[in-house]
Amino acid sequence: MRTTVTLDPDVAARLKETARDRGISFKEALNSSVRRGFERGEAQAKPYKLPPPQNLEVKPGVNLVKALQLAGEIEDAETIRKMRLGK
Repeated sequence: MRTTVTLDPDVAARLKETARDRGISFKEALNSSVRRGFERGEAQAKPYKLPPPQNLEVKPGVNLVKALQLAGEIEDAETIRKMRLGK
């Protein structure tokens, strides 16, 4: 299958070096590297578990209502900014 991929310069350089060292084409170096990445990812994939929180106490003087209101306002401003940019 033919497709276009944009590689970061360091990745492209490593693939070219691998192809040259092994005496294979750039395409073969790319495909074998991607396959190895998939194989490693499948073998090592483990669900990550966060430890349960130990202390959820609110410190004196912290107003959670105001904090949530501020978070909402920041989120609204970001949504408006993205809409203006057409994202």
